[in-house]
Amino acid sequence: MTRPTLAEELDLQPHPEGGWYRQTWVSPVEVTLPDGRVRPTATLIYFLLPAGESSAWHRVSSDEFWLAHQGAVVVELGGSDDLPGRGEAYVVGLDLEAGEVPQLLVSADVWQRTRPAEHDALVSCLVSPGFDFEDFELAPE
Repeated sequence: MTRPTLAEELDLQPHPEGGWYRQTWVSPVEVTLPDGRVRPTATLIYFLLPAGESSAWHRVSSDEFWLAHQGAVVVELGGSDDLPGRGEAYVVGLDLEAGEVPQLLVSADVWQRTRPAEHDALVSCLVSPGFDFEDFELAPE
């Protein structure tokens, strides 16, 4: 897999779900969750989805905000059952006249994936309580 130019410029690495990412911030404040897990109150990443690529169905056990920077990405939601189902899709981008939304909340434990777009899309994802790969689940293929 060849790293796109923007991924090189931002020092992004391949993400297990697809696309490219780099964590840019971790809150110095931690919280103990009801089940005993200790997490930072929030984390932030860059996420690049190159044109024509998509991400796999996955879910995170924290709320996740998608924040648009450049281009647009289609985020499809698949509910919170054991496996992803049919749900709504949103275009996270900056063209408000075209119905894009500059930020999108994906609630904890909701399946999500991205669909391919015509152009590269750069977003940030803010996760609270903070992201940990132990809280990340890929759907079976």
